[in-house]
Amino acid sequence: MNILDKIIAHKKLEVAEKSSLVPVKLLEQSVYFDSNVVSMKKYIKHEDKTGIIAEFKRKSPSKGAINTNASVETVSIGYMQAGASALSILTDKEFFGGKNEDLTTARKFNFCPILRKDFIIDEYQIIEAKSIGADCILLIAAALESKRLKELAVFAHSLGLEVLMEVHDIEELDASINEHLDLIGVNNRSLKTFEVSLETSFGLVDRIPAEFIKISESGISRPETLISLKNAGFDGFLIGENFMKSARPEQAAYNFMHEYRRLLVENQAISQ
Repeated sequence: MNILDKIIAHKKLEVAEKSSLVPVKLLEQSVYFDSNVVSMKKYIKHEDKTGIIAEFKRKSPSKGAINTNASVETVSIGYMQAGASALSILTDKEFFGGKNEDLTTARKFNFCPILRKDFIIDEYQIIEAKSIGADCILLIAAALESKRLKELAVFAHSLGLEVLMEVHDIEELDASINEHLDLIGVNNRSLKTFEVSLETSFGLVDRIPAEFIKISESGISRPETLISLKNAGFDGFLIGENFMKSARPEQAAYNFMHEYRRLLVENQAISQ
């Protein structure tokens, strides 16, 4: 059993337990449930932003503890002030050290799109995402049958949420792509082996139809890489570990985005 199989097996038990303790009707009473979402599709394209989805992540199965003492309030505000287009907040507790309250805290202090980063396998989790203040959910093609992924995407749209589908190879993309997605992310890190290769993004970018926002995820540590990815056709970039491993993730994000903007201006001047 690989790590993804372990996570999904645990997630099934977790959802069963949560849904028995906190009924849907209670989730629907949240102050966030009937609020309008902030569009990640639009914010990724904003000219005054970087296209970066900055992630708050305390630990991971591959790296262990990354930054267990970081403040969601401080880091999320800092990310947005640095120029991020959106936030990604890990809510998985068992494997990533996150919790729903992290997303709600980020929502309280930021008016921006927030992705609930979790392993979603059930409609209950999508209702929960809306109730804690998320604007977008993640559906991982490697974790879901294509029919099931489409059903969950349709359900998310019925609640007004946007959908980011994550793929790792052309087989997942071809099998799971459907008209109910908003963004398609290419994860450069294999969820089965945790090996990272940016060639995954470069190899798939032209296979993603133009109507979807294209996101490159994981393994991005240098601003120069964003220039190459943008030139290849990506609209946005999900970056977490590179910021979170710093003692001050918000400062690391500021430095990174400042340099990226400088390189972008330089690159545009050369191309003209």
